[in-house]
Amino acid sequence: MHNLAIALHKKGVIITGSDDEFFEPSRSRLAEHHLLPLKTGWDEANIQPGLDAVILGMHAKADNPELLKAKREGIKIYSYPEFLYEQSKGKVRVVIGGSHGKTTITAMVLHVARENNADCDYMVGAQLEGFDVMVKLSDSARFMVLEGDEYLTSPIDPRPKFHLYRPDIALLSGIAWDHINVFPTFENYIEQFTSFIDLISVGGTLIWCREDNELKKICPIARKDIRLLSYSYPESRIEKGKTLLRNNNNDIPLQVFGNHNLLNLNGARLICNAMGIPDEKFYASISRFKGASKRLEKMAGNEETNVFKDFAHSPSKLLATLKAVREQYPEMKLVACMELHTYSSLSRGFLEHYRGCMDEADRAIVYFNPHAIQLKRLPMITPHQVKRGFNNEQVEVFTDASQLMQSLLNEGWKQKNLLLMSSGDFDGMDITMLAKAIVNP
Repeated sequence: MHNLAIALHKKGVIITGSDDEFFEPSRSRLAEHHLLPLKTGWDEANIQPGLDAVILGMHAKADNPELLKAKREGIKIYSYPEFLYEQSKGKVRVVIGGSHGKTTITAMVLHVARENNADCDYMVGAQLEGFDVMVKLSDSARFMVLEGDEYLTSPIDPRPKFHLYRPDIALLSGIAWDHINVFPTFENYIEQFTSFIDLISVGGTLIWCREDNELKKICPIARKDIRLLSYSYPESRIEKGKTLLRNNNNDIPLQVFGNHNLLNLNGARLICNAMGIPDEKFYASISRFKGASKRLEKMAGNEETNVFKDFAHSPSKLLATLKAVREQYPEMKLVACMELHTYSSLSRGFLEHYRGCMDEADRAIVYFNPHAIQLKRLPMITPHQVKRGFNNEQVEVFTDASQLMQSLLNEGWKQKNLLLMSSGDFDGMDITMLAKAIVNP
């Protein structure tokens, strides 16, 4: 939401806002653009005559006083994705969806498009190197590139966000059950993706990963009035810790690694082709792509150790991320630490889906905060239940971030890599300081 506010501010729109909490980096970035509210909290006095519209974020619940007053006053109310769609009318909409990889694929497309002067508006779920904001809106761009999240649109609109974008060019990277608080069965979850396919414009394009078992069931039977393109792994090899992509008998060194990233890359290539960027230009640009924030992001490293952070939190993402680091550094031991942070991951009944997900690690650590479970109003889980869910008695379970930090600082890091995985922040643990301390003891 704060990125959208900044994007509209840059476009010359007068923006005001409110929230019940402000965290970094949004607080500092809003302040930098003189958009930070003077006080925290909701106040219906913020809703005044003359407002063109209100854009509703996820923190504002259905009984929010500002929302209720906007309704009474008859002011137009948009959800976040509804507003993005309104801003994209008249543009070619590119929507990247899937349970995993969508942020990285979106980032790859934006990187290549920028290097090849393909003007794009966009919304992406991570900070990208060379991009000031995560949302850009203009009147001139031909394309609108959107990361298509399947989570709820707003507190008063239960539709998945990516159902509102109506893509001309769509990509699906894969399906792995997530958001069980919203989609209680796997079948219900899959239905959201079949509906997404049905919303592609007539004559549009669907790009899908043929390595995914669920997509193989639903994509080939898509509507006949859209074009279908599938992708798999490109030819590659690992040499001295570097991934080399093979194309037309040429080796292309990459700055990202892992089979999941190679799949992401091939999906991004087909999107760029559909946008008019040929393979030759795509490969030249992608060799300079350093990755999206918290997607196997290298925080620090030397000849004996590396520290990575990653957004992985679901079972499929854990498996792919651990495998990627293991294959890239086969001679080094791997310490993997993940945080149970989402509603799904902290749900007692979902833990069994993590079976075997940390087995690739030489030392496997799982962290969760009991207070987070209380805030989500879920039944409490125990370290024993976590071990049983992962089906690994060697998994170490921490519930205190300071104890976890001390344990990692006490580890000997010669010929070992550390992988930190979370959609949260380990309850404010200073992982930047940790990475520096590991690499420079």
